[in-house]
Amino acid sequence: METLQIKDWHAHVYFDTASTEAAQALREKIEKNFTIEMGRFHEKPVGPHPRFSYQVAFKNEQFEPLLSWLTLNRGDLTVFIHPNTGHDLEDHRDRAIWMGRQEPLVLDIFTKGN
Repeated sequence: METLQIKDWHAHVYFDTASTEAAQALREKIEKNFTIEMGRFHEKPVGPHPRFSYQVAFKNEQFEPLLSWLTLNRGDLTVFIHPNTGHDLEDHRDRAIWMGRQEPLVLDIFTKGN
């Protein structure tokens, strides 16, 4: 059996037109409080994500401080967190952590052509 390792993590902050301002404010706070890689601010569904979102890429050693901080600071925004092991379907479907309302992901993008 393959031994999986978590290379790093992604958090995806979900928002819509009504919560765009809150999502932008949270993004600014994340950038102020963490040395972290921020993805583009997508005002449309992208990839497996069913809502507007932006990605926060972070290292294993940032897991506890970032998730603790998000727990206290995300407000009403939904945050989807997953590890990156190289197995995208399982990472998004089976290993995810949700803060806020869980959303159905578009998982067939990971199985098309297989």
